[in-house]
Parts: sequence; structure tokens; C-alpha cells
Amino acid sequence: MPEEGVTLTPRSELLTAEEVLTLARLFVLEGVNKIRLTGGEPLIRKDILDIIVELRRLEGLKTIAVTTNGMNLTRLLPGLMKAGVDLLNISLDTLVPAKFEFITRRKGFYNVIKGIEKAIEMGYNPVKINCVVMRGLNEDELLDFVALTEKKPLDVRFIEYMPFDGNRWNFKKMVSYREMLDCIKQKWPDLELVPGEVTDISKAFRVPGFQGQLGFITSMSDNFCGSCSRLRITADGNLKVCLFGNSEVSLRDCLRSGASKDELLHIIGAAVRRKNKQHAGMNNISQMKNRPMILIGKDCTWHLQAFRINPRQYFPLIHFNFSAASATTLQEITFSIGVAMPISNTQALSLKH
Repeated sequence: MPEEGVTLTPRSELLTAEEVLTLARLFVLEGVNKIRLTGGEPLIRKDILDIIVELRRLEGLKTIAVTTNGMNLTRLLPGLMKAGVDLLNISLDTLVPAKFEFITRRKGFYNVIKGIEKAIEMGYNPVKINCVVMRGLNEDELLDFVALTEKKPLDVRFIEYMPFDGNRWNFKKMVSYREMLDCIKQKWPDLELVPGEVTDISKAFRVPGFQGQLGFITSMSDNFCGSCSRLRITADGNLKVCLFGNSEVSLRDCLRSGASKDELLHIIGAAVRRKNKQHAGMNNISQMKNRPMILIGKDCTWHLQAFRINPRQYFPLIHFNFSAASATTLQEITFSIGVAMPISNTQALSLKH
């Protein structure tokens, strides 16, 4: 959350539940088999459980995932499991309560920890933890996060600090994958690589004998653009073919103007064909105008493992962002359906993927 907060998107500009489901049906019919709901914060959307229940009814959809800040997770977990959520990702950048409040601009650290414990207790395995590593803030906690994987079925993913509007990114704050890996190997020299799929965005490792594992998302120092199979739909209905690109196509406007299924597929295909071979690189990205990450979410991610837009390439993931700083987010595709959580004036004065 930027220190000055964010301007919330008017609710009328966000995708409605029916619009999310219309796009979901379209992508699943074309071969998408995984959808992630992210944000912003998807769990503050009042109709989140209704959306998940309807997604679960889509024939051919194998996996529904949710990425959350974990604040309300404990209370909502029974409903999420009953509705059909298969996978959970929880954003947690620090294990120090005071740092947590500084990063997120709100209290709630112990609520998040309780949510993680409850998810494990209810059988989610693994529970994924997303940790953005920032020099001078939390790079000294790398070993503490890895230690969490010893006795718990956690998959801690360390994410390189990425440039977005409002996060005051600079190169000196970024801790590279190699630097993180070297630090962890000093403590656990027998750290071993875990084989993965070509389209995985995380380089996975495990300490022998540990129940969980860790991984690195190396968007800046070792990009995976060539194997990226993800698209993203923002909370206000814009299609982003690259998280770091500032080009967007409004599927919301197409839907509201009465576009047919074939017209929507043509628009999506045209956008994907314009996708660059790789992003512009960390130095150029830092100079580009792009949304703050908190405004990309109400996000649903869709894994498009058989969605053939280009005859030579499959795109296993689509994201719907539901929260574009309002109240909704999703990833793989990623549908961002979760909006940014409003902060009080007091929190704003004391003042995060």
C-alpha cells in the first residue's frame, strides 16, 4: 500500500459478478482449466463465495485458487473450502508485527498467522506464502521464512521487488534471486532444486528433510517471459498480456457494448499476438507508467493449459483482477476481482507485491 493510499475505483467501473462469470465461461470453454482470484483483496468482495460456487460448476475447470492478504481468512475459510477453493496463496512480507503494520498500513499480523495455521489445519497442502523481498526492510528475514518450511507444509515464494507506480522502486532496494539463494545456502548448503514444469514461474527448492519448500520468482533478474502462459484481467475489466506492460484492452467495455463470443475471442487473440517476447527490463520498467500493484487486483488468474489463441502457442493461465482499488480481484488467467482494502484516516497518517 503506497504511503499516501490509493484512490478507489468507482464500483460502477468494476466487473460485476456476472461479467466475471461470463468471461470465465468463455475462457474455460476455450480450454482454461485453472482460475485464480486475487486482488487487491478478493475476500472483501461480498459476493466472493457466490462467484466461487458458480466457477466450480464450470465443466472443464480443474482448479480454483485464491490469493489473499489473509486478514479475513480464518473467518472465511470454511466457506471457501465448501465453495470449492483448491489452492491458497497468502501475501506476507514479514514475520515482525511492527514491520507488518508499516508495510500494509494496518494492524492484523496475528490474524494472518491464524489464517495460515487454520488453512493447514483444514488440509490445504501446500499453503503458499508470497513474500516480496526488499533491501533494508525484510531481507534479514530470509532464513526465518525458510525455517517455517521445516515442520509445516508451506511453499514460501520469495519475489524480487518489482517496479509499480507508488512503490518508489529503485535498483538498490531489489535483492536478486542469486543473492537470496547464496544467503540461504550459507545456512543450508544442501539445499536442493525441485524439478518443475516449463511454465512454472517459481524456481523451487527444498531443504532435505523439511516438510515444505521454497521458491523464487525472478521477474527482474532472470525473467521467464519466454515460457509465460499467463494473462491478467484487472478489476475494472482490462486485459493485460504482461504484468509489466502498460498496454490494456477493455473487455468490460466490449461486454457492455454487446460484443459476441467470437468478437471477444478475436480481441483477446489480437492482444496476445501483440505480446512482446520479453518485458522491457528492470531499468526501463521503472520509468514506465503502470498501475500500482494494489490497483491491479481483484484478480483472477486462469491457467489456460489448452487455450490456443496462436496456433503455435498455448496459454495455460488467465488472471481476473477483481479489486482495482475498489473491492475486488484474480490470476492464471488472473482475474483481479478483489479491491484494495480502504484504510482509515488514522491509519493513513501512521503510515505495501
